[in-house]
Amino acid sequence: MAERSDPPALRWLIGVELTNYRKQSGVSQSAAAKALGISSGMIGHYEVGRYFPAPEQITRLLELYGAPHHDVERLSVLAGRADQSSWLARWNDIIPDWLRTYVGLEGLASHVIYYMPLVLPALVQTREYAAGVTAPSARVRPDQQQRLVGLRMERQERLFAEDRPLQLMALIEESILDRPIGGDDAPAVMRGQLRHLLDLSERDNVEILVLPTAIGRHDGLEGEFTVLHFLDTEGHKQAQSIGYVGIPDDSVYIQDQHQVEKYTGSAELLRSVALPQPRSVDAITARLAALD
Repeated sequence: MAERSDPPALRWLIGVELTNYRKQSGVSQSAAAKALGISSGMIGHYEVGRYFPAPEQITRLLELYGAPHHDVERLSVLAGRADQSSWLARWNDIIPDWLRTYVGLEGLASHVIYYMPLVLPALVQTREYAAGVTAPSARVRPDQQQRLVGLRMERQERLFAEDRPLQLMALIEESILDRPIGGDDAPAVMRGQLRHLLDLSERDNVEILVLPTAIGRHDGLEGEFTVLHFLDTEGHKQAQSIGYVGIPDDSVYIQDQHQVEKYTGSAELLRSVALPQPRSVDAITARLAALD
């Protein structure tokens, strides 16, 4: 799995796995609790990531649920990382629980797929662009803005890691390239941002694809979404994929794997109608030329 540890995100991720395996097996929470000699409420706490079961409890639950042996081993390895310190600890003053879970999962992911209709994904934003989109508002306190921008910049470090950098695909609407961000400084901010997108597009682990407005109806019109995959160095699944939909001041996590597959399918359909990478680069370059 990727290199940034966050125990709350690990607890949540393992809770998702335990929930899915239990539901697939038809075992009730009360039956699972009886097998472990604990309360059914505690099983519920494990499944939402509020508390973390001991490694031997994870093994017993997965065996009760009939999980394949390789999945028992996989989750035992994952659980072994739960006592590591969190890189997010120093951001606790500004990051709400709903966002912390996502950022923690992002730090554990090997691959991330974005569809963004309004603004660029946080992981490809310049500092100036990030400051523009997090400008003080009804939801952003002035005294927290610079810290929020700093968190975004630290999150981006995974893109440039020498060892297993995050694999990122961003499907962005063409209109994003034309939306001036930065107030009075928007021309300079957008020049810097567009140059940054071109630089990122040269990296093997980053794919930025532009969806032309002219294509009309497509599979992303219901709104933005993100899909996170967790694979090891050999491409084997380390944890079940997660879908994420951001909404103002909250988020929706898609845990059911059939639903996650639908979002992954939507991303593939969007990729099929987006401009190929060379033409996406051309579209970005054209906007940059218009600003120079």
